[in-house]
Amino acid sequence: MPGRDDVFQKAMNDGHSAAWDQEWEKAAAAYRKALQEFPDHPKALNSLGLALYQLGSFDEALQIYVHVAKLSPDDPIPMEKVAQLSERIGNLKTAIDAAMKAGDLFLNQRDADKAIENWVRVTNLNPDHAIAHSRLAQVHEKLGHTQQAITEYLAIASLFQRAGNAEKTKNLVDKALQLLPQSMEAKQAQTLLNTGQLLPKPMRGKGGTGPIRMAQVKQLQQPKLAASGLDPIAEARQKALTQLAEILFDYSDESPAAQQRRGLTAIVKGTGQLAMQNSEQSKVVMHLSIAIDAQTKGKDSQAAEELERASEAGFKHPSLYFNLGMLRAKTERLESALRYLQYSIKHNEYALGSRLLLGEIQFKKGKIKESALEYLEALKQADSMTVSEEQADEVRQLYEPLIEAHQLQNDEDALRRLCENVKSLLMRPDWREHLHRTREQMPKQEGGMVMPLAEVILQAQSSSVIESVNMINQLARSGSLRSAMDEAFDAVQHAPTYLPLHTLMGDLLVQEGHQQEAIVKYGVVAHAYSVRGEVAQATKLLRRVIQLAPMDMSARTRLIDQLVARGHMDEAINEYIELADIYYRLAELDMARKTFTTALRVIQQGNASRDWNVHILQRMADIDLQRLNWKQALRIFEQIRTLRPDDEGVRKQLVDLNLRLGQQDQAMSELDNYLTYLEGNSKTGNAVAFLEDLVKEHDNQLLLKRALAEQLHRSGRTQEAVSQLDALGETLMEAGRKKEALEVINQIVLMNPPNVEDYRQLLFQMQNS
Repeated sequence: MPGRDDVFQKAMNDGHSAAWDQEWEKAAAAYRKALQEFPDHPKALNSLGLALYQLGSFDEALQIYVHVAKLSPDDPIPMEKVAQLSERIGNLKTAIDAAMKAGDLFLNQRDADKAIENWVRVTNLNPDHAIAHSRLAQVHEKLGHTQQAITEYLAIASLFQRAGNAEKTKNLVDKALQLLPQSMEAKQAQTLLNTGQLLPKPMRGKGGTGPIRMAQVKQLQQPKLAASGLDPIAEARQKALTQLAEILFDYSDESPAAQQRRGLTAIVKGTGQLAMQNSEQSKVVMHLSIAIDAQTKGKDSQAAEELERASEAGFKHPSLYFNLGMLRAKTERLESALRYLQYSIKHNEYALGSRLLLGEIQFKKGKIKESALEYLEALKQADSMTVSEEQADEVRQLYEPLIEAHQLQNDEDALRRLCENVKSLLMRPDWREHLHRTREQMPKQEGGMVMPLAEVILQAQSSSVIESVNMINQLARSGSLRSAMDEAFDAVQHAPTYLPLHTLMGDLLVQEGHQQEAIVKYGVVAHAYSVRGEVAQATKLLRRVIQLAPMDMSARTRLIDQLVARGHMDEAINEYIELADIYYRLAELDMARKTFTTALRVIQQGNASRDWNVHILQRMADIDLQRLNWKQALRIFEQIRTLRPDDEGVRKQLVDLNLRLGQQDQAMSELDNYLTYLEGNSKTGNAVAFLEDLVKEHDNQLLLKRALAEQLHRSGRTQEAVSQLDALGETLMEAGRKKEALEVINQIVLMNPPNVEDYRQLLFQMQNS
């Protein structure tokens, strides 16, 4: 049954609208809906592929583009996307084959630049690809790019020489000399050939290292995945390696798209995952590349040294800290390992693996109690993954009295058994399935309550604390707040480090109306949770503080730190904006702008929605305008224009600010740029109104008035245009500005109005007077 065209068109329009606003999840959903009507529609498939790419769903995007390439075999775009995505996920053979085909298809369409771009991609990935070098040599020669053609011919000559084909090698070197007899490169090649030496091998181009390292990580991952799974430390190691390879890939990619992704660096010093100067960035890229190569080849000591050099050059990332902690633990550099793991433990992705490594390190050092506590924390982290999200907090709370009890445990044999039991429970490839099976075998609790898995491997000595908490809750519910607080004080004597009890005391203080004391209590408990690495609990408490005291800057700053540590970037950005708004209301504009700048940096470092960029940049520009810092505001608006070219208000600000700064040429360049954009997007009807607003604000700007008249003429309103120019010419003559008046009259003549002869005569008289 054929699909409904109206449903399809509406879904596509919805998708394009969402994509324009960079709401990629909505865009993907809309394109999927369109494809339900016409499953093989190339445009809908291409649009879905782009949305999936922006969402980071590279594998699914690749499948989409492969399908489009089959449906439209003569279209180079989907084949180019297949090459780019295959390169991105480390499938180099497919990337090379697809890029070769894309280059050929682009050449068939007479788009030589895109053909060259794709063949260069091939030589970056495989410098010994003779066919790609041959294509590049021929196209560069035809386009008159003599030096590039010589380089490619000599690269092919080198490959033929190593294949033992001396005659072909000589012919290619001679060809290079024919193109440019004075070429030093070709002459040197001829000398090497005449003296029986090897020609230099083709070099890998800039940007080729990242994909190679990504492929190495992928190859390392495949055999382990085939063995049905990874233990938590191996999982975290694989994730860390993959993240490092992705960062290296992004910063090795010199394509225009990649540079645009890094575009905010000019506005925010130190944005992006490599927050540093270009020279330092180059060092980091080099050290990361060597480290990944060494680690995938089992050279752990070299890998750790290179990662430490990357850190010294300014690179900070949880994947680096976990990897260094793990590598130093393997090489018995235990103190270094402890130091690095204290950073990675704060990040959700690496918390479990870091806890297990810390437990193992403390055990090796003979600190059995510290080791047992780390293993219990690891079990708490893993156990919370076996229940629903709603129950996860409850499970984590239930571990607190168990951890409290084991801090008082002095039986070393019992602590050793705990360490061994948790290690055997978690350090296995099927640890998730094993934990689920263990939980299923536990006796069911009344009222659907969950119990910690720790009950299976140790006996809790904390029932009295739990009973006290239940009693406190009962007293509070009955309104006996003073009695509840007395019970809490009594209980805390027996379990002074049981943090849920302290939180409960804070709740009681709020109910009693002692708000400031509650804030202090929550703050102390939040800090304790943070020190333990329990960022989720710390976050909850800091949110309570902010609810009680919205202007508490310190609490909000700490909350942001916790959200960033958990990877909740969008929530962190929202808190940054709230904090900046508070500074703004207090008229602390410098602090407000600094906070917005920090928020931009976090967006670049993490996985926050890029939709925040424009909103934050707008706020920064507003502050700059208020401070009359027009040059800084201009730079911000230029960045916004790049991100959102259709924003009329931003375009108007760019023209206005350039005029205020006396930069008339730049102002007109911005104006021409926007008018061209409107014309290219079939929105020329907006141009007249846009110019009319500018003329009202800048009545003394001759060029703006002339531009308005030109737009009126183009839109069929020639009489209006002539009338305005006539009045403008008369004004200029009265002011003695004859040269400019001549230009205006000449503009009228070019419009060819019905009375054009009158204006020609006037022009003649003025030129000869």
